[in-house]
Amino acid sequence: MITSYYLHIEGIVQGVGFRPFVYKMAQEQKLKGWVNNTTDGVHIYLNTDKVTATVFLEKLLNNLPPLAHVTQSKILKVPYKQFDDFKIVHSESKSKPKLLLTPDAAICDDCKNELHNADDRRYQYPFITCTNCGPRYSIVNNLPYDRPFTTMESFKMCDVCQNEYDNPLERRHYSQTNSCPDCKIEMQLFEDGNLQKNFTDLDYIIQKWEEGKIVAIKGIGGYLLTCDATNSEAIKTLRERKKRPTKPFALMYRDCQMITGDVFLSVAEKKELTSTYAPIVLLETKAIISNQLPLGLINNKLSRIGIMLPYTPLYELLLTKFGKPIIATSANITDSTIIYTDNKALEKLSAIADVILLNNREILLPQDDGVIQFTRKHQQKITLRRSRGKAPTYINPELKVPKETVFAAGAMLKSVFGLLNMQNIYVSQYMGNTASYDAQLNYEHTFTHFADIFSTEIDTVVIDKHPDYFATRFGKELALKSDARLLELQHHKAHFYSVLGENNLLDSKENILGVIWDGTGLGDDQNIWGGEFFMYSNYNIERVSHIDEFDFILGDKMPKEPKISALAIAHNIKGADKYLKNKFTQIEWTVYQKLLSKKDNLKSTSMGRFFDAVSSILLDFDVHSFEAEASMQLENVASQYYYANSMTLADSYLKTDILPTNFVESLLESIFNDLDKDINRQCIAARFHTTLVDYIIRIAEKFKVTKIAFSGGVFQNALLVDLVLEFMNEKYDLYFQNEFSPNDEGIPFGQLMYFTNKKVNLES
Repeated sequence: MITSYYLHIEGIVQGVGFRPFVYKMAQEQKLKGWVNNTTDGVHIYLNTDKVTATVFLEKLLNNLPPLAHVTQSKILKVPYKQFDDFKIVHSESKSKPKLLLTPDAAICDDCKNELHNADDRRYQYPFITCTNCGPRYSIVNNLPYDRPFTTMESFKMCDVCQNEYDNPLERRHYSQTNSCPDCKIEMQLFEDGNLQKNFTDLDYIIQKWEEGKIVAIKGIGGYLLTCDATNSEAIKTLRERKKRPTKPFALMYRDCQMITGDVFLSVAEKKELTSTYAPIVLLETKAIISNQLPLGLINNKLSRIGIMLPYTPLYELLLTKFGKPIIATSANITDSTIIYTDNKALEKLSAIADVILLNNREILLPQDDGVIQFTRKHQQKITLRRSRGKAPTYINPELKVPKETVFAAGAMLKSVFGLLNMQNIYVSQYMGNTASYDAQLNYEHTFTHFADIFSTEIDTVVIDKHPDYFATRFGKELALKSDARLLELQHHKAHFYSVLGENNLLDSKENILGVIWDGTGLGDDQNIWGGEFFMYSNYNIERVSHIDEFDFILGDKMPKEPKISALAIAHNIKGADKYLKNKFTQIEWTVYQKLLSKKDNLKSTSMGRFFDAVSSILLDFDVHSFEAEASMQLENVASQYYYANSMTLADSYLKTDILPTNFVESLLESIFNDLDKDINRQCIAARFHTTLVDYIIRIAEKFKVTKIAFSGGVFQNALLVDLVLEFMNEKYDLYFQNEFSPNDEGIPFGQLMYFTNKKVNLES
C-alpha cells in the first residue's frame, strides 16, 4: 500500500548540493514527493512504503555529498498526500534557525579540471565554484543558505548559469556562488595610487612576483601578502614593511609534487593538505631542497616550514603559471584580524604591498588560514589555529548538550568565542589578539553577525576569571544586556574541560588527571597559574598539584623577555649568576634584584615562563619578537638532538624515585651543572623535555591514575607530545586536543563544556 513518509535531516546540509542529491536519488528510484530547505535542515516527503522510505534514507546517509555532514535524521509516517512527480521546492525561513553553518571549502577536483580545460567555458575563470566547493560561511548574510542571503545576491546570473542553477541534474544546481566569465566576479588592480577595473591579466601578477614585488591578494577570508619565496630581497622587504622581523612565513606551493622536493610529507600530512579545508601544515624540511628557498629568512632556522596548497581557483591559476612557491602570509597589522574589506585593504596595505589585487565579491567575516602539525614519530595531530574551512561548526554526535543558548567569551591572546544554540555548537574563527582594538571590533562584528543569523536570546554567559580581558568585559556586558546568567570559569579549568569534552570524557567514572601547561592564566588564588595538574572526579575539577611557585615581576614585560623569567626563576640557585648577569645592564640587575627581594610579589606557576627561562639560559634567547618564539627555538634544538639519538627516560634529570618537592629548582640545578661541564646544549634541551615527561609520570603514579588529558599552549610543542606518547602510551590512556587547539583558542569550547557538564550531568 502506498503511503507518505516524512524525512527530516539536520547537520551541514545547506550549501552542499543536498537537495539536488536527494532529487537525483528520488529520480533514480522513481519516487514522487518533494525536498526543501528550512531553517532547521532538509525536509523530504515521499509517496512510498516504509521499507522503501527506510532504504532511501539509509542510502542517502551512506552516500552523502562531499561537504555534507548529517548529525540527526528521522523518518515518520504521515497522512497520505498525492504527488505527481518529485520536486525541489523553495526554501522556507519561518522559524529561528537550527542549522549548522557550512564552512568555506577549497576548490574541488571537478572545478580544478574545468579551470585548466581549454574547451570548458570557465577555462581560467578565477572564481569558478560548484556545490562542492567555494566560499560559504564567509559570505552568508542569513539562513537558510540561499543566494539572496549571501553576498552573491548582487550578481545576476547569465542565461547559461541560470539554466545550470535551475537544472536538478547539473552539478551547479542551487550552487549559490555560481558565475562564469559572462556574469563574472570582477577583479581590480590597485597600483601607484590608481585603481584599474575589470582586471584580467594574471600574467601581470606573475611579472610583479618575478620583479621581487609584494602583491596583496584577496582570497576567501581576507587578503594575503605574497611574494616570490625564492627571492631573498623580496622577503626582507616584506619583513621590514610588515614589521615582522623573525616570525615564520607560510608558503603556498603549486602541488604536492613540488612540496616533496623541499619537505617530508607523510600520508596524514598529505591528507590534511589536500582536504576541503586546506590548512597550512607545518612540515619538516629536507637537508637538500629542490627550490632555492632562503630558509633562514622564511622560518628563522626552525626545522619546519608552514605550507599550503592553492585553495581558490585564483591561487590555483597563479601558482600554476608561476611555477615556484610563494610567501603567502595574512595581511594584517601585528596581532590584529586579517584585513578583509576592500576599503581597509586600500588604506592599510598600500604601505606594505606594491600591488593590491581586489575583487567585487564582498567578504562578510574575516578568516585566517588554519594551521596544523603532526608529531614527527607518532603522527599525533596538533591543531595550532582552527579557522578557514573548519570554523565555525563543531560536530560531535556523542556529546549531550543542553537546549539553552550559551555564549562563551573565550580569553585574550587568541580571540575566539563559542556559542551553544539550539543544541548546536559553534566556535568562531580566530580573530587576532584582543589586546588590539581592531581585533576587538572584529570580535564584536562576528558576534553580532551570529546573533542576527540565529536570532539568539542568550540564557547564560561564561567568562574567564581575568577581569581585564576584553572578552571578559564583553561577556559581562552581554549578560547584563541580555538579562542572562553569568558564570566565571578559571582559565586552566577551561582548558581541561576543552580536552575532556572533545574526547567525550565528561561522563567518565574513572578519575582523570589533567596536565594543563601554558603561559598565563589568572588562578583561583589571584596568582598567575600555568603549570597545573588537575583531577576530574565526579563531575568536578580540583587542583591537585603544580610546579614550584616563583615571583612574577614586571607585568607584561616578563612574557616578552625570557631573560626576566630566567632571573625570576633561577636567581636563588647557586652558580646561576654567571649565566644570568651579562643579560642585563647594571641598572636593570640592581632594580630587578630589589624587586625579587620583596615578599609581596605576585606568584606564578607558569610552565610557559619556565620554558622561556630555559630558552634564555641555554640559547641566550632573551627577547621575544612574537609569542612563544623562545619556546619554539628550544623545541627545535631539542628535536634535532632527540631524533638523532636514542634517548629514554634514563636521560631524565630526575635520578631518584622520590619526586622532588622543588622540581623547578632541582631541574635548573641539573641544567647549570651540565653547562658547567660544557655538555652539548642541544642535549641539555632534549633532557629538559624528557624530564618534563618523567615528572608527569611521577605525578600520575602519586595519584594512582591511568587516564591523563593534556591541554594548554605548551602542548603545541610537537616534541613534548611525541615524548609523552613514546614513554607513556603503553601504561596510560592519553588524551589530547585534536579538532581544537590546546592554546587559548580552545578556551571557549571548554567554557561551553563546563556549562554542559554543570547542566546535563549535575542536574539530570
